[in-house]
Parts: sequence; C-alpha cells; structure tokens
Amino acid sequence: MRILVVEDDKKVGRFLEKGLGEEQYAVDICRDGADALYFAQTNTYDVIILDIMLPGKDGFTICREMRENSILTPVIMLTAKDTVEDKISGLYEGADDYLTKPFSFEELLARIRALLRRNQDYKTKVLKAGDLEMDPVRRLVTRAGKKIVLTGKEYALLEYLLRSKGRIVTPVMILEHVWNMDYDGISNIVNVYINHLRNKVDKDSSVKLIKTIRGHGYQIDENQKI
Repeated sequence: MRILVVEDDKKVGRFLEKGLGEEQYAVDICRDGADALYFAQTNTYDVIILDIMLPGKDGFTICREMRENSILTPVIMLTAKDTVEDKISGLYEGADDYLTKPFSFEELLARIRALLRRNQDYKTKVLKAGDLEMDPVRRLVTRAGKKIVLTGKEYALLEYLLRSKGRIVTPVMILEHVWNMDYDGISNIVNVYINHLRNKVDKDSSVKLIKTIRGHGYQIDENQKI
C-alpha cells in the first residue's frame, strides 16, 4: 500500500515515514503545498496524509483541488488547530478524516486502516483466491486452513497481488506500491520475493496461484495448475 505524506515539518515527516515504513507501507514525502497536487495527480496512492499549514498552498486548497480534479483518494488532514470550524472546513473541502497534533501514531494507523476498509476497493474484509485467504485486520494468511508465516515485505507483496487479482501487475507497479522504488530495469528484487512467496504459498498445492506473465509481470490466477 502506498501513502503520500504532505508535511512541511521535517521532524514530523521523518517520524511518519519511518513509522509507516515499519508497517510495510510505501511512503512518499512532499513538503510543499504547491507540489502536493502534482504528486497526487502523477501517482496512485491508497491514502493521503495532508497537513493544513503548508507553504505554497494550504491543505484546504490542496484537498479542494484534488477533488475538483477527480482524485478521490482518502485524505486524513493533520493540524495543530483543534477548532470545530477547522474540522468543518476540512471535511467540507473533501477530507475523510481529521487528526489534531500531537497525535498517537497508533491512532493514525487505526484511522488509516479504517479508511482503507471504507474505501470502495477495500469493501471485502478477507481477501481470497481459491483456498488462499488473507485477513488484513488480523494480518493472518492461510491456505486450505493452514497458517502461512510471511515476512513484512512478503506480506505486503501478497496483499498487493491479491488486491489486484485478475489484473497483471508489472515490476514497476510492485516496486512503487511495495518498496517505494523507481524501477531501473536491472533490479531482480521483485522476482526474488515472488519466488519466496511461491515457496510458501504454492509449493505444497496442485493449484499454483502466482503466475508469471512473460514480458509483462505477475498475476494471481486461481485457474493456474502447473
């Protein structure tokens, strides 16, 4: 999952980048209100964390312009102001949630997860492909009822594949959403982790779910048997 953090306070930005990265989110940091809309227009994010007090353009303006440009990504607004008027203004401009500084990082995580569950693409609580199931709330993965233990990056990669079930995802897309990296055409990190997943998810099953589409990328395919 990929998150855009729009925050001009470098200390807060580093704190969010480190914390969210440890939770296996790919994080982009934008410190300028004037650049925030560009980031939101040129990349696909699952959540945007948007500070209100920013140089260039304030958070209210950015949120309004995103909605006017049909960017419907869930937005959590951050502010040091705790007035009803500010909260109403943020929600009126299109924000989905509002968090006052200072805040608990655990509360921020809970709000992010709640927004993801409410968002159109996350209505299904448990992700399924054949007899493979992933419960994002409990972070539990099973196949045919047997628990599968994954590392953080393996889990993030499998979650992205499951949420993209039925679509081919390229190495570029995977690197952007799971590792937050630009594809240089050389790195084989995606292939390495795909092989790790196959050893844990497909090895003992006659139905092989993780399919390579040669020259294109990867796909979760419930009908792949060899």
